[in-house]
Amino acid sequence: QVQLVESGGGLVQAGGSLRLSCTASGMVFSINGMGWYRQAPGKQRELVANITSGGTTKYADSVKGRFTISRDFAKKSVYLQMNSLNPQDTAVYYCYLDVPEAPADYWGQGTQVTVSS
Repeated sequence: QVQLVESGGGLVQAGGSLRLSCTASGMVFSINGMGWYRQAPGKQRELVANITSGGTTKYADSVKGRFTISRDFAKKSVYLQMNSLNPQDTAVYYCYLDVPEAPADYWGQGTQVTVSS
């Protein structure tokens, strides 16, 4: 069974920074990619950033230039460095894992990020 555990969320003032981490455990033999989604109250879940095994990254327009995704797939981990946070970044952040052996992605339980103005 594959599990994802996120950490690093919390409360920060506008302009501050946080670093999210996500590590997978269990039978993960290879990784296509990992990434982060977020869901704010009353809104749909949206992609924040993802990264492939080859290092290709994709970011939501709203976070470009402020967030940086990185990976260490040998450790089955992905990270999200979030700088210049603003209240619109407040959401639950979910990590996901895309592996070739599974028909669907694996998801973490989420970590709350709250940015105060």
